[in-house]
Amino acid sequence: MSLFPSSPAAEDKAALTSKEVDRATGAVKILREGFSSQVVGQLDLRETLIAALIAGGHVLIESVPGLAKTTAAQTLAQAVSGTFKRIQCTPDLMPSDLVGSQIFDFQTQCLITQIGPINANFVLLDEINRSSAKTQSAMLEAMAEGAVTIGGERIDLPDPFMVIATQNPIEEEGTYNLPEAQMDRFLMKAVMSYPSEEEEQNILNLVISRGKDRFDPHFAQKIDITDVRFLRSAAKKVHVSPQVIKYAVDLVETTRGEGSKPIRGLHQIVRLGASPRASIALIRVGQASALMQGHEYVVPEDIKYFAANILRHRILLTFEALADGLTTDEVIAKVLEVVPVP
Repeated sequence: MSLFPSSPAAEDKAALTSKEVDRATGAVKILREGFSSQVVGQLDLRETLIAALIAGGHVLIESVPGLAKTTAAQTLAQAVSGTFKRIQCTPDLMPSDLVGSQIFDFQTQCLITQIGPINANFVLLDEINRSSAKTQSAMLEAMAEGAVTIGGERIDLPDPFMVIATQNPIEEEGTYNLPEAQMDRFLMKAVMSYPSEEEEQNILNLVISRGKDRFDPHFAQKIDITDVRFLRSAAKKVHVSPQVIKYAVDLVETTRGEGSKPIRGLHQIVRLGASPRASIALIRVGQASALMQGHEYVVPEDIKYFAANILRHRILLTFEALADGLTTDEVIAKVLEVVPVP
């Protein structure tokens, strides 16, 4: 029992109002339209990026080259009037190249702190798995704390701060696999696929109409950073019932071989299941998803829609499962099938 029970007035104040819901859905509509004006198709990626932005998390995108990963990140930054920095990760990239360093000023005879390109609302780490483990770990504090430490001085990063990292599943020579601790910092992992024939034709038509292949920074409408802060605060007010919380926990426990409907033989397939951080992610993203749909409460479909993106990088398969060609997405599909929906 809490020592400081909330009063009914406080509970009423925390509840979402219809005016807040209308403002939120209006902002989300602008984001969706802005994304669709720059990126053809990729609706799953669009919803993932917007949900992660509202939930206050980071996204890892995996795809072969040429599927508009950079354009998608630029579009999100432009649509919310945020600052954007792109960092091309290479094996010789040092942590100071990301975070910044202290340099000596001969005029003042003092050390001056110079913040690196991480000081932006949106940071795109292109091909993050090409950077060394030391450089990858330099992102941990920034992603977890929203701050960096340079020369013993803690420096807060812009609010909102979001990392969008990409990795290429091919050409693995000269790459460094992301450690589990780093992977778990990403709220979601999106896997992009090739566009359909119709979508690819629309891409060519868009390029022809623009007259250039590069990103077009002009948008019909934008929101601003204050709107993003509002969306984040509003999402935290979205009601989550005990049944939905139990459902999220049941999904995560099932990946560990437990839960209400354990999967027989799962331990022969899964070496490590999802952590409680996955349960938190399911709820936070579920709240964001509900707000995006204009709802004041989370339903199981909000959890299920993003479950694969939330769980796929938090489940480690055994060597036998990998040798048999099994994927984490197949495991997640089985989990969603066996866990009863409230």
